Amino acid sequence: MSTEETSGVRVAVLGFGEAGGHIAADLRDAGARVRGYDPAAPAPAGVQEHPDEASAVRGADVVLSVNSAAAAPDALRTGLAGAGHDTVWADLNTAAPQLKRQLGETAAAAGVGFVDVALMTPVPGRGLHTPMLTSGDAAERYAGLLSALGASIETLEGPPGRAAERKLLRSVFFKGLAAAVVEALEAGRAAGCEDWLRENIADELSRSGADTVRRLVEGSHQHAVRRSHEMAAASDMLTDLGVAPLVSGASRDLLERLVEGAESGKRAGTR
Repeated sequence: MSTEETSGVRVAVLGFGEAGGHIAADLRDAGARVRGYDPAAPAPAGVQEHPDEASAVRGADVVLSVNSAAAAPDALRTGLAGAGHDTVWADLNTAAPQLKRQLGETAAAAGVGFVDVALMTPVPGRGLHTPMLTSGDAAERYAGLLSALGASIETLEGPPGRAAERKLLRSVFFKGLAAAVVEALEAGRAAGCEDWLRENIADELSRSGADTVRRLVEGSHQHAVRRSHEMAAASDMLTDLGVAPLVSGASRDLLERLVEGAESGKRAGTR
């Protein structure tokens, strides 16, 4: 779509940090009329800077709140003073579903459409083209406005919080995996075999496929007793190496819970 066709879209960006700054610059390049506010970071070139949220929001078709979960409620309350009934308020912060629902309720009380936006990959290098998952009463309008500017958006039916829920469920795995790798390599370094362990981890990850999830889940349940003992030993080893067994200890505890659950199920079946 040409700049002339999209130049009527007025976008307010609240927050010019790593995510907001890249997205604002891409929106500018796509032909949107971009303005915004950030008390700590300057606006990208070509983006009109305002002294507060309300003045940045005034007259905008869509507002992108890209600051932090902690700042999002105040940004919304302050910015609503400048919002009109046709304004779409989009919260792009990573936050708990309950907070997204609360933000949606605040916006609805002011007569403003709200959309919960989950950014599904890191923004640097992708900017506006970062895959977005959305939910909320204004999700379709948001998708219509930003898709025309080049954004990649998947819309879920349902209230605010559904998109955030999907992202955080995914984070349990990805961030948990990252934490396990960091802890393992720290222990490998202490044991003098970090390079070997790094290659071993890379090889395992490169060989994973569609069946890996089933194998991991079924194996954890079937071999919970043996694996809980193994992770207890691993936790003790890390402690001896001077590495806090945070992930290893949590793995031991989860496996022990699986053992307890299986034993409870057997007892219940014999009654």
